Order: sequence, then structure tokens, then C-alpha cells
Amino acid sequence: MTDPVTDPGLITLADIEAARGLLGDAIIETPVQGARWLEALTGAPVRFKCENLQRTGSFKSRGAYVRIARLSPEERARGVVAASAGNHAQGVALAAQRLGIPATVFMPEGAPIPKEKATRNYGATVVFEGRYLEDSLVAARRYAEETGAVLIHPFDHVDIVAGQGSVGLEILEQVPDVRTVVVPTGGGGLLSGIALAIKAKDPSVRVVGVQAEGAAAFPGSLAEGRPVALEAMTTMADGIAVGLPGDITFAAVRDHVDEIRTVSEESLSRALLGVLERAKLVVEPAGAAGVAAVLDDPAAFRGPTVIVLSGGNIDPLLLNKVIRHGLASAGRYLTLRVVIPDLPGELAHLLAEVAGAGANVLEVVHARNSPILSLTQVEVLLQLETRGEPHAVDLMERLRSRGYRVETT
Repeated sequence: MTDPVTDPGLITLADIEAARGLLGDAIIETPVQGARWLEALTGAPVRFKCENLQRTGSFKSRGAYVRIARLSPEERARGVVAASAGNHAQGVALAAQRLGIPATVFMPEGAPIPKEKATRNYGATVVFEGRYLEDSLVAARRYAEETGAVLIHPFDHVDIVAGQGSVGLEILEQVPDVRTVVVPTGGGGLLSGIALAIKAKDPSVRVVGVQAEGAAAFPGSLAEGRPVALEAMTTMADGIAVGLPGDITFAAVRDHVDEIRTVSEESLSRALLGVLERAKLVVEPAGAAGVAAVLDDPAAFRGPTVIVLSGGNIDPLLLNKVIRHGLASAGRYLTLRVVIPDLPGELAHLLAEVAGAGANVLEVVHARNSPILSLTQVEVLLQLETRGEPHAVDLMERLRSRGYRVETT
């Protein structure tokens, strides 16, 4: 006998449509926005599906509400428990608050402060447990066994997947001629739901999942033919830092997703910066994963392409770091070591050359104690702002043509 909780074959288009009907006004139909700056690279239309503008700031509200709304009165009385790095936590907390159900959420240590505070503000009790989501999930399961609370899994349940699939239905309605859909992927709930919905209605549409290189559980699992846990994860994209696919999501991705791609931290930084600067949208690193994949290989995506911006809940401190990292990755922050004569006026001459090249000086540091310097030399560390990589190259060539010894750091 099949288990309705873990059998992906039991999730049909009708189930996803029913989930969408159940959602009603609990969520919003998020807008689709054009991205002409990406179209210049791909040569075809590109659209953003802005789930970063969803209630609680991510798509997670969809699946969480469907799952909790379908609980029996007896289950509701026992309360719910969840494990999450933040976005699922908020979705569960809001749904539980809306339906009058007590909620407890286990979060990994180091979860973003804004996500923790938002979860508490929606009325949930927050408990920190472990370093990774999997550690928190173990604690949540233990709590469910001890208290009778109903575990609301972040991705591996038919109701969760069906709820996330409502994103796929909206995409098909908003962009009827879509040819490729690109989806940030952690545990695979969103990717599974979107793929099931889209392939049921138009199997010719290509569905691509994108994972962070440092937390990519699907490539290895698909190669092995079963969910395989990662030994460790390192990524700033906490929203997709999941070390083990679920049974449902693994099978759905295996059977309905065309490709899984991975992206580096540098690519995530550049993508987040691009979305902020060009689209005027705030996304978290996980939410920018699809954009990173397109920036890495624009020719690989047949248009019209829809990129799901899965979430926008980012700590302002992390946002500042990511912006600076993104600027550096794009060549717009440049750090140079320049050796100059240790004489009056030489630093002014160097800075005049930098200004003449149109670069902005952010910081200047002198270093006289170095074995590579003679007694008559000084090394200057310059942190500069440029207009991009070509400008940075031109600046360095200009300085070298003036006789300066220049190295990047």
C-alpha cells in the first residue's frame, strides 16, 4: 500500500489546483517582472516571478498554509512543530496564527536574526537547535513524538509540494509562452511542485533547478539513484542549504526536472547585486540562485525564461557584505598594492593618476615594513571603486605605463 505522505505519484495536477483553491487570500498572486538587462545576455525574453514579494517574504507561505489548513480538529488541538532556517518558519508561524493553532519552530544556530524575529512576531515559539537544518529537523521530530504536535516538514509532504505547485500554475497563466523555468532549490519542495504543475500542463517547458555549490545535495543523490546526505555544507544561501533531499522531492525531481545546475558564492553575490541594482528588488542569496545560473551561462536558457525569485528575507548586515562581495566579483571594488618612491609628493602623484583614470579612492594604507621593499620605497594599499572589470583593467594598465609596480590582492 502506498503512503500518501511519501508517494510523489499521488500528487496530481488536480491536487495542485485544489491546493491553489484552498490558499485563497492566505497568499497573494505574486507579480511577474521583466528583466531586460538579462535579455541582453540571453537574446530572448526573461521574466522574474517575484515570490520575494509574497507574504512572509517567500514562497514558503503557500505549502505551509495548505498543510496546516488540512489538519483535522484533533491535530490542530495538539499544535504544530517545524524545523527551518527561517522562511518555512515564518510560513508555518503565519499559517498557524491565521488558523488559531499553537506553533513551535526549531531553527539552526546562526539563523538570520530578521527571520527569527519575524517568526516570533507571528506568534510562534522559537528554539535553536544544531548547526544545520537537518539537526533542527531531528529536534522537531523528537518534540513531535514527546508532545503530540504535528510535524510540518519544510518540503517532504504531498500538501507542501502541492501548495508550492501553485507557483507553477501562476507562471503558466502569467507567461503562457514560457519555454524555461529556473527555480532555486534546497530540499526541492518548490522545484517539485513547479515541475509537477508545469509538466502536467505542458511537458515541453524545460524546468531547471539551481543549487549553491556548497550545499548541492541533488547532483550526488541523482547520480546514486537515492537521497544521499552531504557531509558538510558551506554557503551564505541559508534558504537552500539543505543537505538531504526528501523521498517525495527526490522522486519528483528525478522524474520531472530536466536539469540541476550549481552556482558559486561569487555568482550568487553578483546575481543578488544585479537584481537589487537593475530590477530594484531585494532578494536573499537563495532567491538569487536562478539569476546566478543564467548569468553564468546565458546561452543555456531557451526563452522566454521565467526565473523564480524564491525569497527576499535577508539580514541587512549580510546584505551589506554580499553587496560588497558582489561589487568585488564584478570588478567594481579593486584592491591594489602599488610600490612608489618614499619621497614627498609621490603619493599625491599616484592618487592623481588614479583620479585621472576615473576611479574613486575608498581607502589608502602605507606599508614600509616589507622584505620586498628597499629603504627608499613604500608600498601603498589602495581600495578603489571602479565602473567594472574593463575599467579596472584600464586603470592598472595606466599605472603600469607610468612606471608603477602594481599587484592586485
